[in-house]
Amino acid sequence: MRLRLLLRRLTVSAPRMAVRSALPWPFRWVVLAIVFGFCAAIGLWAFEFGKVIAGLDGGTKGELQQTRSELEVMHAEMANLKAERDKAQLIANTADTLLTSDKVAHERLAAQNKSLEAENRSLRDDLGFFERLIPTAGVGGIAIRGLQAELRNGHEMKWQVLVIQALKNPPEFNGRLELIFTGVLNGKPWTATLPGGAQSIKLKQYGRIEGVFELPPEAVIKGVTAKILDGSVTKAVQSIKL
Repeated sequence: MRLRLLLRRLTVSAPRMAVRSALPWPFRWVVLAIVFGFCAAIGLWAFEFGKVIAGLDGGTKGELQQTRSELEVMHAEMANLKAERDKAQLIANTADTLLTSDKVAHERLAAQNKSLEAENRSLRDDLGFFERLIPTAGVGGIAIRGLQAELRNGHEMKWQVLVIQALKNPPEFNGRLELIFTGVLNGKPWTATLPGGAQSIKLKQYGRIEGVFELPPEAVIKGVTAKILDGSVTKAVQSIKL
């Protein structure tokens, strides 16, 4: 064992040794202080250089005060502009509200006007109806006092007939109403009557009969004739042209 240890020390496999010089601790503190001081100097220089670049240094106190005043003026102008913008926005909103209200009021007035026009037409029709009820001088017995026909939707004919007995306390009349429609169909004369023929009517003083007649396609109506029949006798006739 001892021989092996001796051979290991004398051969190359012996462990290496490093020799280092130890610095005294005061010298180490001095070196650290120098390094920290150098770093602080670099940081201060960078800070000052940044101030110069940003324009925050290199000016006098008066210049800084002037800069602050200009900033305050700019802030005041921005506040005024914001107030004016808010005022303009409020005016725009008010105008939009008024425009919407005016549009709603206009639509409401248009609807009322349309309703009044319909009511006026109805009143005129009623007035004409009652005027036609007034007996004509020298005319007695059954009579047709009103025949109206109106084309709707291009293929429907709405008709109305007013029949009266121009007598005081007349007896009840039982008869028939015959309507004849005349016109042109496919370039040829055309005539038609109510479906099912003459319509039965019964009245004492007056009666208003109405209905809708379906026109055939391509038919052009030219006139309507109404007849009041009592059996095979024609009591009254009236025609209109369209």
